[in-house]
Amino acid sequence: MLENAVEITPGVYWVGAIDKERTIFDSFMSLPYGTTYNAYLIQGKEKVALVDTVHPEFTHILLKKISEVVNPESLDFVIMNHAEPDHAGSLSAILSVAKKAKLIATKKGLGMAKVFYDILEEKGEAVTDGNTLALEGKTLKFIDAPWLHWPETMLTYCVENKALFSCDFFGAHVAPESLYEEEVGDIVLAEAKRYYAEIMMIFLNPVRKALGKLEGLDIKLVAPSHGPVWRKPDRILNAYKGWAIGPLRPKVVIIYVSMYGSTAELEKSIVEAIRAEDVEAVAYNMLNADVSHVVQELVDSSAIVFGSPSFYGGVHPRLASSVELIRTIKPRGKLVAVFGSYGWGGGAAKEIKARLQPAGFEVIDPLEIQGPPRMESLQKASSFGKTIAKRVKESLSA
Repeated sequence: MLENAVEITPGVYWVGAIDKERTIFDSFMSLPYGTTYNAYLIQGKEKVALVDTVHPEFTHILLKKISEVVNPESLDFVIMNHAEPDHAGSLSAILSVAKKAKLIATKKGLGMAKVFYDILEEKGEAVTDGNTLALEGKTLKFIDAPWLHWPETMLTYCVENKALFSCDFFGAHVAPESLYEEEVGDIVLAEAKRYYAEIMMIFLNPVRKALGKLEGLDIKLVAPSHGPVWRKPDRILNAYKGWAIGPLRPKVVIIYVSMYGSTAELEKSIVEAIRAEDVEAVAYNMLNADVSHVVQELVDSSAIVFGSPSFYGGVHPRLASSVELIRTIKPRGKLVAVFGSYGWGGGAAKEIKARLQPAGFEVIDPLEIQGPPRMESLQKASSFGKTIAKRVKESLSA
């Protein structure tokens, strides 16, 4: 069914592409289920608009599916919600076919279209928050959504169909057999959370502002640019509200590396102590963990615990990149603890604190031991875990 155009609501067609071969996105996020590049054709009584395009490798598929509904040359408007190549990479090819079509985007979007795709200014028309476009029988309303997740981003809402074309907002990297979320299963919401963690979490205030703008809209369908279409949009809308606004959970994420097993022994005692205090503890060994899954856990966690042996006076390189990533994406839970072992000299805890504290993280006194942990050290680790759990509970009751 997904080899052809699909009418997802009267007069609105999915004309996107499925990419089951792609295994990683942004050289960071693994894609166990592939992804999609969704584009949508909106057919009014007199005018036709295409919302977003696809990755340039799939331009031929986009043109084929458009041609199943209308002649691509007859397009009146191409709407660019977002300038990133996986959504706008086919712009030049589409506009070379649809020669009379006008490119609709924000002012910043038109500037990016010129830089990235050599689209001449006279081909474009800038719109801003609340502007509308009449297709006769279909009215498109544009919603400014800067920094979701580029500065030029906007959303498009079809008034008559109550359909929101949200581009990366509400997306998920899933290449489904069915186009609709409720037919694919719970994996979509789980992958949407991982997607949110990688793409949106760093832009917390813009996410909250965009959710506020959507409060007044009657939304019956959410059509993102990655993953299935949400015909029960409250699932993803409420999930985003929980991730961006709702309370954090009594949960601690522990990420660690161990060279000779000493740091790993401490980790076991710390995790056991946290769980004994009725606080969830989720641990990842960064020798083999997927960092995008770690980031997903941080969406609703209250604390992050780093475990590292000292590596030439600093943090172990297998952990260092995760420290930097977490500093960059700014999860809401800002409580941090650090533990580890060292041989001839420490330094890992000091380096982690130096990276995170200036970024607004609260780093509690670390636990560092020399050599393999004996009974006394394991008892200290257990006390350390209890202290972390106590601080989590205090933060949630404040």
